Amino acid sequence: MFGISFSELLLVGLVALVVLGPERLPGAARTAGLWIGRLKRSFNSIKMEVEREIGADDIRRQLHNEHILSMEQEARRILNPLAEPAKPAETPAAASTPAAAAPEQGAAPASGHAATPADASTPASPATPPEPPQTPRVP
Repeated sequence: MFGISFSELLLVGLVALVVLGPERLPGAARTAGLWIGRLKRSFNSIKMEVEREIGADDIRRQLHNEHILSMEQEARRILNPLAEPAKPAETPAAASTPAAAAPEQGAAPASGHAATPADASTPASPATPPEPPQTPRVP
């Protein structure tokens, strides 16, 4: 972390032993460990709080930007109602679905003969083929 090697730690320990003596050294080491632990916990809590605030600010900013964007789109829609062309009643995606392509019940089919109850009750074929059953894989 600080680039302190083992020999430097050993030197600090020997100086502490000489200065404090063997009776007070264990208590001093315990006290130093407690203070270091408290500092680490306080730094970690501050770091987590700052990260949480930064995340909350980002979310707040994103929500604010989305709100402004929706207000701008609403204003454009209100101010320029003629700028948008009239949309057709049927969208291209709806035209490609089988339900939209099927004739209405009262309308005659394209073949020219009248609709029979059998024609009305026949379900339309699905747009996608069914998936084949999956076989278990052997490792």
